[in-house]
Amino acid sequence: MRINKLFAMLALSGFFLISCEKDDEELQNALSETEKNSKTEQANEIEVEHFIYKGMNDIYLYKADVPELADSYFIDDTEKNEFLSGFGSPEKLFDAIVSSQDRFSFLTDDYIALEEKFEGTSSSTAGMKYGLGRIGGTNNIFAFLQYIIPGTSADEAGLTRGTVFTEVDGVKLTTDNFSALLDKNSLTINIGEIQNGSIVMSDETTTLQHSQYIANPVHIAKTLDVEGQKVGYIMYNSFIADFDGELNAAFGQFKAEAVTDLILDLRYNGGGSVESAVDLASMITGQFEGEIFMKEQWNKKYQDHFEMNNPERLINRFNSEIRTTEAINSLNLSRVYVLTSGKTASASELVINGLEPYVNVVQVGETTTGKFQASVTLYDSSDFSRDGANENHKYAIQPLVFKSSNAAGKSDYISGLEPDVVYAEDLSDMGVLGETSEPLLKASLNHLLGKAQQTKSASAKMAAEKFRTVGESGMNSPTYQKMYTDKLPPVIPE
Repeated sequence: MRINKLFAMLALSGFFLISCEKDDEELQNALSETEKNSKTEQANEIEVEHFIYKGMNDIYLYKADVPELADSYFIDDTEKNEFLSGFGSPEKLFDAIVSSQDRFSFLTDDYIALEEKFEGTSSSTAGMKYGLGRIGGTNNIFAFLQYIIPGTSADEAGLTRGTVFTEVDGVKLTTDNFSALLDKNSLTINIGEIQNGSIVMSDETTTLQHSQYIANPVHIAKTLDVEGQKVGYIMYNSFIADFDGELNAAFGQFKAEAVTDLILDLRYNGGGSVESAVDLASMITGQFEGEIFMKEQWNKKYQDHFEMNNPERLINRFNSEIRTTEAINSLNLSRVYVLTSGKTASASELVINGLEPYVNVVQVGETTTGKFQASVTLYDSSDFSRDGANENHKYAIQPLVFKSSNAAGKSDYISGLEPDVVYAEDLSDMGVLGETSEPLLKASLNHLLGKAQQTKSASAKMAAEKFRTVGESGMNSPTYQKMYTDKLPPVIPE
């Protein structure tokens, strides 16, 4: 009996041990599953941050400038997740991992709106393209119209270049309120002009409607007969891919009219598509097909990959077709005049810099912005393309991915490209765009014809001293002064 009891006790004890071991194993499994679910939940909460970091870590031009973007910076995923979740918003994370030398990379929470901007859709105030000036010694702002988009509210109201306004809905524009006032869907502005170095307002007002429109960047294209010479004049205001056909048609017109010189007006052109810039340079020339127009410099990872596997990927050459495969209308010129201002940027500067090793580029106006880097749109997908983009959000990043240099190696023009003929617009005499009397166009024609340059009047000098330009319409747009490429590079495996 005692032996049977002993066996029974040992059996019971073994049962409890096995049972406890199973309980411990189940508890450990449950804890592991909870921890796993917690990590998954945490990762889902910062999926936008994960996408932003992945894109910047992979392809960002200035990756080497940001310690946190180094491949070996984090010990493990837990440490990286803690870093990504510590900023409170995707925007704050993005700002924290952008290089201090980068003025142009950006993040958007609505890539649909971004795509519309790249296609040329605009909602700039009522079709007015204006500069903003600050009246000396005050916080008051005035707007001066640079040009009007045809078919818009401003066009229908009869507004013209050079018109000045200082109020919206009876409220004076100031450094604190001008953005909010000018962004209204409907706005009533007062009407004035600059006379003898002073702003003179009339009693007239006009009401405008803020609306969405698509503006053709080929604003003016005409052939001027100047003392027996046929001179093509084109005002091109943005490098928009969807209007490459219109640009090529303008050059077809110049070719048919046998122009011998060209004046390219980029004074208000803040840039856009790299491919459109290459095509424009090829339209101006034609005799350099296949030659190097621009070379690209990526971050070390991509630069090494392209140099080893596809060096031609780093070269942009003068070509014979626009992206639709339509033949380019080339003028075969050996000289071109380019009108510039401090707002001339990115793809506009690319055209000037890319042409300089091949033809005589006579720059007339003011020093340009100084942007020589290009960006690309990255979506939250496995290869950063639009296809398969994460449907949980509409975030996209537009990081700088390469800097450009011309065939002679010129790049890094941080301070801008300086003009050969210095001439700033006179706010008291802005003239009519496309007319030979318009001051900046006249300055280029005088140089072309070998004539002496006109001097500024006392009132013009007075106005320049009294009014300081502080911005322009569209300067808060994500595409402002941006240069971008449509060629998304492959994801390089680690």
